[in-house]
Amino acid sequence: MSIAALVAPQLPYLRRYARALTGRQDLGDARVAKCLERLADDPDRLDADLEPRVAVYRLFSEIWNAAPVHAGPGGSAADRRIGALPPLPRQAFLLTAMEGFTAEEAADILDVDPDQFDDWLVEAGRQMSAEMATRVLIIEDEPIIAMELESLVAALGHTVTGNARTHGEAIGLVERDRPGLVLADIRLADGSSGLDAVNEILKIADLPVIFITAYPEYLLTGKRPEPTFLITKPFRDDMVRAVISQALFFETRPAA
Repeated sequence: MSIAALVAPQLPYLRRYARALTGRQDLGDARVAKCLERLADDPDRLDADLEPRVAVYRLFSEIWNAAPVHAGPGGSAADRRIGALPPLPRQAFLLTAMEGFTAEEAADILDVDPDQFDDWLVEAGRQMSAEMATRVLIIEDEPIIAMELESLVAALGHTVTGNARTHGEAIGLVERDRPGLVLADIRLADGSSGLDAVNEILKIADLPVIFITAYPEYLLTGKRPEPTFLITKPFRDDMVRAVISQALFFETRPAA
C-alpha cells in the first residue's frame, strides 16, 4: 500500500487532534501540513512496524514536540479545560480520551515508557477533575471496594454523596441529593441489578454513569446500547481516575 493510501484516512482525525493541541484550526492545519511535507521528503520516516494510524500520529508528535505551539484555550468549555493542561499531559489525555488510542498505543506515539505515560495521564486526570468537581454517588456492595472508590473520588476533588448497597438505597440517595456522576456495580447486596438501578436513576436525572464490575459480559452483549464507560474489576486506580475525567469531560451536565 502506498504512503498516501496509508495516511489519507488518518487526516480528518489528525486535523482534529492538532486543532485541540493548538487551540486553533489554522495553526493545527499548518502543523499537519508540515508533517505531510516531511513524509513526502522522506517516506521512510513512517514506522512500518507500527499500525498505520499509530505511525502517523507518532511522526506528527515528533514534529510537534520539537517545536510545540499553543494559541491558548478556545471558546468552548471543553477547549478551555484542555488548554489549561501542561503540554505532555494534554497530549496523553487527548490521545486516549478523544482519539481513542489505548495507553500502550499512546505511549508508543509519544515515545515514552508506559510508567511515564501513566504519570502524564494521571496528572491530566487530576487537573481535569479539579476543573469539573462534582457530586458522585457510588453504588457498590463490597465495603472495601466502596472505601477505595470513595478515597479515589475525594482525592480528585469531588464530593461523595453516599454509597448505596441496594437498588432502593441508590434511588433514595439520588432523590435526596442529585449527583453529577454515578459509579455503579452490577450485582448489589439485595440480589438486585445495578443496571436496573441505573436505568431508573437516568429517568430521574440525566448524568454520566461509569460501570465498575467483575461481570462485564452482562453489559457487553450487543443486544442493547452498551455503556460508554466500563471498568473491569479488579481495577487499577489510575484507570478509574482517567475514566472519571473522560466521563466528566465528555458528558458533564449540571447537577440539579
